[in-house]
Amino acid sequence: MDVSHREIRLPLDEVVSVLRDLNEFVVSLDRIGSRMASGTADAHTLGTFVLDWDVARRLSRARHVIGVALDGQLSEEENAEIDALCEEGRFYGADGTPADRSG
Repeated sequence: MDVSHREIRLPLDEVVSVLRDLNEFVVSLDRIGSRMASGTADAHTLGTFVLDWDVARRLSRARHVIGVALDGQLSEEENAEIDALCEEGRFYGADGTPADRSG
């Protein structure tokens, strides 16, 4: 499926909410990375951020917002292709190591 020229519509309030979350994560992670590079933060700082800022749930919500839009605007076959594409990539493994699932 050629997805390069397709457009999907999303409600503006949902887009703003997702963008706000993503902006908070990007800026905060950049700041934490800078602090880690200078020695004033460590992995505990990063872990605390991820837990305290509810990063997993908020990212899951962003994925849900996009998924709902795709489900409502694409065919079952197109959604299945996108699901398969999303399964490719790198995921943190159950044993605590990165697991590369890209082909």
